[in-house]
Order: sequence, then C-alpha cells, then structure tokens
Amino acid sequence: MPSAPSSPARSRTAQVIADDAEAVAVAARLADSFRAGAARRDAERLLPHAELAELSASGLLAVTVPRAQGGAEVSTRTLGKIVRLLSAADPSIGQIPQNHFFFVEVLKENGTEAQRAFFYAELLAGARFGNALAEKATRHALEFATRLEERPDGTYRLDGVKNYATGALFADWIPVFALGPGDRLTAAFVPSDDPGVHVVDDWDGIGQRITASGTVRLTDVVVPAHLVVPHHLTFERPEVFGAYGQFIHAAVDTGIARGALEEGGELIRTLARPWGEAGVERAADEPLVIQKFGELTLLVRAAEALLEKAGDAIDAAHRAPADARSATDASLAVTAARAQADTAAVTVAGEVFALIGARAATRAQNFDRHWRNARTHTLHDPRRWKIQHLGNHSLNGVAPPANGIV
Repeated sequence: MPSAPSSPARSRTAQVIADDAEAVAVAARLADSFRAGAARRDAERLLPHAELAELSASGLLAVTVPRAQGGAEVSTRTLGKIVRLLSAADPSIGQIPQNHFFFVEVLKENGTEAQRAFFYAELLAGARFGNALAEKATRHALEFATRLEERPDGTYRLDGVKNYATGALFADWIPVFALGPGDRLTAAFVPSDDPGVHVVDDWDGIGQRITASGTVRLTDVVVPAHLVVPHHLTFERPEVFGAYGQFIHAAVDTGIARGALEEGGELIRTLARPWGEAGVERAADEPLVIQKFGELTLLVRAAEALLEKAGDAIDAAHRAPADARSATDASLAVTAARAQADTAAVTVAGEVFALIGARAATRAQNFDRHWRNARTHTLHDPRRWKIQHLGNHSLNGVAPPANGIV
C-alpha cells in the first residue's frame, strides 16, 4: 500500500483491550464517568472533546479489530452492550462511535489486506472515524449526489456536501460515501485535516445535541486509490452489513431507554410526591406508580433481550458465512430489536414524567433530555418500515431488502 497521510492517532497511546469481558468492564467504567456531566453537557452544548479523547485512549474504539491483527474481535452482542452502556450514560457519546464501527465493518467487507493493515493500526492507536454519509438534497436517504471521479493519474477527485455527519468534527478520518465509476457506491477514507474538507458545526437538533451531526463540505479533495473501497460489492452477495449498522442504532436507543428508566426511578424515589389519595408516604410506594413503572421496565427489558438476540444472529451469520437464510434471520432479528428499542426509548422517556410529577419539568433537572434524545435518534429511519418488513416476512415469507438499512 502506498504511503498514506499521517494521522494524529499515531502520536497517541491507547490501551489494547484483550477480550469481551475487559471491553465491557472498560465501557462500564467510562459510562460511570460520562454520566456525571451528561445533563450539563446537553444543557450548555459542551462538546465532548475530553470524553472522546478518553474513549480513544481506553481502547474501546478498536475492539472490533480482528485478533489476528492485534484487536479483541469482540462479539456483536458485546459491541451492543458497550454502545448500550455508553448511551445509557450519555447517548450523544454513545452515538458518535456508531459510524466509527460501521466503517470498520466496511473495511472488513471489501478492504484490501493492505488497507485493513493500515487502518487497523490506526484504530489500535486510538484513531476515530467520523462519517460523511447522508445528504439533504437527494430524494431519499438511499440516494447520493456526491461524486468520486477518477483522474488520469489514478487518483480520485471528491466533491459534495454531506449532512448529519455525526462524529466528523471529532474524527481523524472521515469516510465518505460517494458515487464512483459506473455510479457504483464507493467509500473514500479522507483525513479530516485535508485542505478540501470543511466540517461545519451547524447541528441544531432538539436532542443528541453534542453529537455535532453537522455538515461536511468536500471541495476538490484528492483521494489516492489506496484510500478507496468498493462498497457496492457488499450488496452483490448475501450480507448482514445493513443489519450490523442498524444493530448499533438499536443499542443507542436501548441505552436511552435504560438511562431514562434509571434516572426516572431515582427521581421517583427522591423527588416525587405521592398522590394524596394513595395513603402512602413516598411516590415509590404508590401502587399505581409501581404498576406503571413495571410496565416501562418490561419495555426496556424486552429491548435489551431483543438486542442480545440480534447480536447473536449477526454473529451466527458471520460464522456461516452469511447465506441468504442466515442474512434474513439476522436482518429480521435486528429489525425487531430496532423497532422495540424505538418504542422503549420514546415511551419510557415520555411517560416517566407523569410518575415524577411537575418537578420533572423544570429546566434545572433537564430530565427532558431523555425524551429529546430518544425522539431525535429514533428519527434516523422509520420504525414503520421495520414493522412492514417483519409483517411481510411473517405473513408472506418476503425477506427484507439488501439495502444497508435493514
């Protein structure tokens, strides 16, 4: 592989995580640390530069690197637990690595041995991938206008505007989806300090406020051929790539649901007053509160169980290797997990307010961040189509499409 641009990651020192158990323990420790400042970061929109530096140094961003290349190669189930733990503490920090792990998988799918060796070394040093995927100006989310045009010297020219670029502001590398030769979907890995790359912090969403999911403008970016991956090949064979990306989104939503449930429970115990007719001293002892909290707990536990089942289905498909049946099984398992996580996050984050009472609505508590985060992240792609695919398979035996979304 020709010499690639240097990366700031090479000057870092990152821990190397050995196995699944260590990865979960590190994630739990970081989650405890990140939880303390989550409400303030949201309220004041304090971008998590220090927290992401800690995440890089922890080694968690390299846990999906294969063992043969020095990584822990954790299971998909374990990756889901890592993202869920981080998201329960601060879902913006939980979401930022979503596309990071997504693009590690892009390299696994179609990267050359030399490309994998280079980028795995970057990841083990603590490098962060951002993303430049979505575009506002196209007809729908599966359509791209950004172009990657081959030049006479064998390099490529990249031009376009990307939106909702979660993590790009904090990244060492910004992988870009573009239409390459033959209008085929291609991934270009661009160093974030390239002079043609302009990352704009213009994200103004009501929730997930510190993901910095803003705009990336690409102008006359020259991309060497060795930083280009033919991503379109993924969809020319049975694949679980789409399920993998959706699985991580489901983990974020499941974490949001758990975070809202746990903080809501603490506020019920310490802040809420019982309704006078209940005849109890604490809101936590009011039978109707207990009953409703039990229903909300059931939603969260179901989401967590479906998430684990989905992770196992993806791992089974990877071991097969993936064929049409195992790919369908994984897609359906993830579709169910994603739909349930959506319901759990939005429902729990909204309904627990009523159990706490008016005190939950104060700006000082900033408890509404859970609902804002849930409502914002679950808009990534529509739950209604998850249910459509589940129903169509169950009723008519129709497999979900291979489009990278299910």
